[in-house]
Amino acid sequence: MSAPRPSSLRRRLTLGILLPVIVLIGFNTWSLYQQALKAADTAYDRTLLASAKSIGELLEVSDDGQKARLRATVLYSALEPFEADNRSRIYYRVSGFEGEMVSGFPDLPVWRGVLPSTGPYAALVSFYDDHYRGEPVRVAVLLQPVAGVAGQGMATIQVAETLELRHTLARQVLTETLWRQALLVLVIVVVVVVVVQRATGPVRRLSAQLRERTEGDLSPVDAPDAPREWVPLVEATNQVVERLRQLLDYQKRFVRDASHQLKTPLAVLKTQVQSARQGDVEPMQALAEIATTVDRATQVANQMLALAKVEQLRQQVDEMPLQDWAEVTRAVALDLAPLIAEAQLDFDLDVQSAPVRSHEWALRELTRNLLHNAIQHTRHRLLIRLHVDEQVAVLTVSDDGPGLSSEQQARLFLPFAAGSPQGGSGLGLAICHGIVQSLRGSITLSNRVAERAGAQAVTGLDARVSLPLASAAKMPA
Repeated sequence: MSAPRPSSLRRRLTLGILLPVIVLIGFNTWSLYQQALKAADTAYDRTLLASAKSIGELLEVSDDGQKARLRATVLYSALEPFEADNRSRIYYRVSGFEGEMVSGFPDLPVWRGVLPSTGPYAALVSFYDDHYRGEPVRVAVLLQPVAGVAGQGMATIQVAETLELRHTLARQVLTETLWRQALLVLVIVVVVVVVVQRATGPVRRLSAQLRERTEGDLSPVDAPDAPREWVPLVEATNQVVERLRQLLDYQKRFVRDASHQLKTPLAVLKTQVQSARQGDVEPMQALAEIATTVDRATQVANQMLALAKVEQLRQQVDEMPLQDWAEVTRAVALDLAPLIAEAQLDFDLDVQSAPVRSHEWALRELTRNLLHNAIQHTRHRLLIRLHVDEQVAVLTVSDDGPGLSSEQQARLFLPFAAGSPQGGSGLGLAICHGIVQSLRGSITLSNRVAERAGAQAVTGLDARVSLPLASAAKMPA
């Protein structure tokens, strides 16, 4: 199954901006509609109150011989001026002092409520919603005091109005509002799309620039018009491109150097084999020469593989385990003990515990190359000393050889810069230099000079390596 296609940045920005705006406008529209209904109720409630007061002015008190009764002479035509248009209808009911029906529509439900304690009107009036003849109505109830010669009392006047006109007015307000809100949303959409399009322009141009690059073009990415928020991304991309360029350059250099360095011993080996077949040399002599050539080719191949591993080491410096350099140094000295004995050297080993962060093979390769070089060039005495100086572990390999010439010092850590034709492939110090750099340390080779017969004379060479010291408390048990 194919992986789901990630959504575009433009789509995320557009939806992230528009969705909250649309939700807010929708809520605002609903709120405005409710306010329009409330405003329509307030306006038309005044008309209902006016009609109720008009009816109250037409009420009289009559005497039927026993008690005072309320009498109304209200014609429905008297309410026509209060009807806004033919879309609304008005109904009324007048109840007497004891709740009896006096005038109006007898089937209009009698009011049983309680007047509010406070209200916007000075009269004893209340408004409520009800249903009459299957339609929703708005009812105004007015308690009207009526007095006459025959007596006095409180009349109850109810005036009900259908809601078509109120709802029509609210819908008109809502429709006009929706048109304005829709226009506002359209403007916001256009503005957001244009702004997002312009904001993501540098990204599209950068993508086009990368796609149009020729194969093998690893130059830094140039995005001068990128906004400030994109600068870290551009810088990180350039760092990745630079690391990739270095790896590719190293790979090309490794292939070139390997072919160059292995071509010579292989050519020599082929010549030696041909000479042995033709009988130009004795068989044992031919085998000895072939073995020497194979050993040299093997040494070059191993050293080049070690040099290649150094490049991997540069990428793993933060993931390396803790190692005690003293144990590694003792193990390397033991491995090279036969060479030291063969050269009949006066050997001195002085080491103390020095925990550093590194792979064991890297420390072994570093120490072995330094010690092997010293064995090859020393005359009588070889000294290895490992000590701790504050937060640094320092390894010093001292010999009493001829030291380094000025030409050798100028080409000290260059690959294949052998000190002499018989000195090997010239990769040992290059490997040491790469390992030390990967471990964030330093390496120096300096001649020891002494006064002899009034002149300065070289008495030997000191190879000194310094590596950051790790905390002893973090050493594995």
